[in-house]
Amino acid sequence: MTRRRDLLIGAGAAVLAGCATRRSTIARRAVYDHDFRPVRVAPERIIRTVTGLRPYRPEGFVVRRETLGDKVLVHNYGHGGGGVTLSWGTSHLAVDLANPQAGTAVAVLGAGAVGLATARLLQRRGATVTIYTRALPPETTSNIAGAQWWPTSVFRDDSATAAFREQFVQAARLAHKEFQTLPADRYGIGWLRNYIVSDQPLQDQFILGPTSPLRDLYPEYADLPPNATPFGKHARRFTTMLIQPPIYLATLLQDVQIAGGAVRLREFAAASELGSLPEPVIINCTGLGSGSLFGDQSLQPVKGQLTVLLPQPEVNYNLLSGGLYMFPRRDGILLGGTWERGKWDLAPDREAEAAIVARHSELFRTIAA
Repeated sequence: MTRRRDLLIGAGAAVLAGCATRRSTIARRAVYDHDFRPVRVAPERIIRTVTGLRPYRPEGFVVRRETLGDKVLVHNYGHGGGGVTLSWGTSHLAVDLANPQAGTAVAVLGAGAVGLATARLLQRRGATVTIYTRALPPETTSNIAGAQWWPTSVFRDDSATAAFREQFVQAARLAHKEFQTLPADRYGIGWLRNYIVSDQPLQDQFILGPTSPLRDLYPEYADLPPNATPFGKHARRFTTMLIQPPIYLATLLQDVQIAGGAVRLREFAAASELGSLPEPVIINCTGLGSGSLFGDQSLQPVKGQLTVLLPQPEVNYNLLSGGLYMFPRRDGILLGGTWERGKWDLAPDREAEAAIVARHSELFRTIAA
């Protein structure tokens, strides 16, 4: 009897201990700001690695009107890491500068997010649009984008003028509003919470922070109390849109064609070749190609690399930490990132991939146990 009693007591103690542990875990998780489901980071879950070149200018994007012979030429390029995010906004500004009348024939150079948005806005004004491009979705740089709506890595703080910052804010607001007019399911757009986490206090930034002029574009913004996430002592939360490029770009291209737009596969080696186009108005959305085509010496490539894991529908938050970022898209869990300025080589860097996987694995280990 004594032995049986001891066993029962021991078993009961184990159960109570287990309950206490579960209660402790539940209590611990209850203080978190979100139900942070762990990303299963492992080499065997990698489904692809992709690279792309961001068209970056330290001074920021270019939206400018000029003449090219007897033609009107409007530039709309140099969006850095914010091409998809700002596409509708800078395209509104560019189309305003072009000011086409109904029936005007307009050539759009490029079929990425910026070129397609420009084409659609021109069509809304009654213009006849022809897109000239060397690549179509899914083979554009925009298809490589993480496509979280956040106008980041667009300019360098010490290089951007006050006038540019004003234009940047205007473009961001226009873009934010335009994306919300698109049917979410058809275009692959959804809202998701974002968490920037750090062991150090987070700084106020022009694009995101307590005094940011874009502060009202981020619903549920908050600098959270310490340890509100399992990833670091400090965290900044905000909600924004996450765009699915494979769906979004294909749908936008289809819209252009349904509205009567023509698409021509053509690459231009020099600006002088544009004189042969029949359209009197040209809008340049060639991204990084604008450097050689129009002699912009400030434009430079910034190589980015993403490692994509098998999808996990239960993961419903974006995470950013010290240069790392995780976006749970429908086509896979995106892990980034790299920022290699001046590098033109598109070959995947296996050392960078290993580092991205290892650092994300460590980040999620705290909640995977």
